[in-house]
Amino acid sequence: MQKNISYRILMMGLRVGLSFALSAAVANAQQPEQELKTYNPTTPTQDDMYCSSVITDQPVPKDTYVISGENSNYKNTFMPGDYIFINRGGDQGVKVGDEFEVARADSDPMGQNPWFKYQKMLSHAMGTKYRDVGRLRVIHVAPKISTVVIDQFCDSMQRGDLVRPFVERPAPVYHKASLDPLAPPSGKKTAMIVFGSKYGSLTGPGKIVYINLGSGQGVQVGDYFRMFRYQGSSNETVFSMKDTAYKVYGYGSTPVTYMWNDLPRQVLGEGIVLRTGPNSSTVMVTDVRQEIFAGDYVELE
Repeated sequence: MQKNISYRILMMGLRVGLSFALSAAVANAQQPEQELKTYNPTTPTQDDMYCSSVITDQPVPKDTYVISGENSNYKNTFMPGDYIFINRGGDQGVKVGDEFEVARADSDPMGQNPWFKYQKMLSHAMGTKYRDVGRLRVIHVAPKISTVVIDQFCDSMQRGDLVRPFVERPAPVYHKASLDPLAPPSGKKTAMIVFGSKYGSLTGPGKIVYINLGSGQGVQVGDYFRMFRYQGSSNETVFSMKDTAYKVYGYGSTPVTYMWNDLPRQVLGEGIVLRTGPNSSTVMVTDVRQEIFAGDYVELE
């Protein structure tokens, strides 16, 4: 009798435990699906908008800047949680709660070894890249100096970083059209991807690229660029032997060599404009069919 009672208690415990395990497993299985259902972004994120940087050939004011921060006897950079000091205070109209954005003139630290033929020339024509460093909020004001904290962090802050009044950047809305690999030319302005984020040559979804068309040529935030590549062009984005498309170690040839303007172009992807300079656009890649390189072409959709 005692054995039967013990057996029943054991079985009840196993059933309860199994029930809990099954419930947890179902909940875990459903969680990603529920997250996918709720995560359906219609606009770029705050980090996309405020950490994407811009290229401009216009002078940027340098009269307001980061002086230093706490523990400056051993700190060269400042991070979230640090008190930072800027060279503007109550005498210049600064108030507690004011917001500022921080930028830094940027260049390729390795020196730009051209990835494609026209890269240096196009980069020079676009202007200077100003890297978004973050956003500051004033917490204390002295006559000539204000103490600030980091509200949005893109990169570590340094002495001399440029400080400007914060200006809101409304996020554009994604369009819902799917990428068409056979899309005909739009007939609108064309340009090139000059380089990517951190001066990279390869890019993909969610990454930033810089294009040599901007507000001076009618580009606006929210516009879409289609990215494409010509077949058989002599200006290849990836190294290859001459005439590889037709003649390589006896793997076939054609009676006539078809040039790049004889062949359909290859549609690679598309991206949305987040910011513009006079001769440049900051573009986030939203959709791709395959890898995209600096030197690939773009056109306004």
